[in-house]
Amino acid sequence: MEKVVSGIRPTGNLHLGNYFGAVKSFVQMQEVYKCLFFIADWHSLTTRPKPEDIQASSRTIMAEYLACGIDPHKAPIYVQSDVKETLELYLYLNMNTYLGELERVTTFKEKARKQPDNVNAGLLTYPTLMAADILQHRVNKVPVGKDQEQNMEMARRCARRFNNIYGVELFPEPQNFYFNSQALKVPGLDGSGKMGKSEGNCIYLRDDDKTISKKVMKAVTDLGPQAMNSEKPEVIENLFTFLKIVSSEETYKYFDEKWNNCTLRYGDLKKQIAEDVCKTVAPIREKILEYSANTELLDKIAKEGAEEARESASATLKEVRRIIGFRAF
Repeated sequence: MEKVVSGIRPTGNLHLGNYFGAVKSFVQMQEVYKCLFFIADWHSLTTRPKPEDIQASSRTIMAEYLACGIDPHKAPIYVQSDVKETLELYLYLNMNTYLGELERVTTFKEKARKQPDNVNAGLLTYPTLMAADILQHRVNKVPVGKDQEQNMEMARRCARRFNNIYGVELFPEPQNFYFNSQALKVPGLDGSGKMGKSEGNCIYLRDDDKTISKKVMKAVTDLGPQAMNSEKPEVIENLFTFLKIVSSEETYKYFDEKWNNCTLRYGDLKKQIAEDVCKTVAPIREKILEYSANTELLDKIAKEGAEEARESASATLKEVRRIIGFRAF
């Protein structure tokens, strides 16, 4: 069975974009692949989170993963910082990675521009830590979005370079895994093409019905259809994308016809979207609250996940130390 690993930074609650764009597919993948999912708390240090938020944020993501349907018995979930082997491999990969390569990574340049007062070494070597997360399990596939493609190429480069330097075939070159029809790109409520935390245009899985309705009713629109059967502008197409995601096909066709005959009222459209988003989120939110209240269970799942992840990583590090020439622990 092919191995798959994927992580998420604990920098906030999951939103609809996370759910439909990735997590819902993870639930399907755990039935087909040997999956490992982790909470990337070391990665979050590039933005200097408060110490008291570290464990709380990890538990938040853990509860949300479980509520969305990830089964830790099928796909272990662990916290990155519970697997110390990751850091040792991170060190070795850094020793074989060149400064110029890291400085050319697009995500580094973007982050450096956004946080000029905190351009830290961790931000620069983010790709090698990500490579360590992946290569320590010698996985075949990694679920990625477009923004991670360059980091994935760096991970493959790290694998190739290690194998070439030491004349071995230890690390497979992990391939990008795309969800294709399984995953959906959820638009932002501000008219932008993608829902994201930094853009402040999210509907979170923890949002209550009142909050969801308020957010949807504020979604950006325009003056309305100006001609029969006209093409929808992006901000309106985004609203219809929400209909495709959370509403029935019949509902979508109803409002699409309203657009085509120029009788669409945006207030009615938004109310329908809000109602159907609430129906989608409500059962997940209830499970999130239930899991969040049971920190003992969350910590138990994290501990068991870390034990399985460390077993996998330790086997790799044993080989790495032998190949490089260090004594085994």
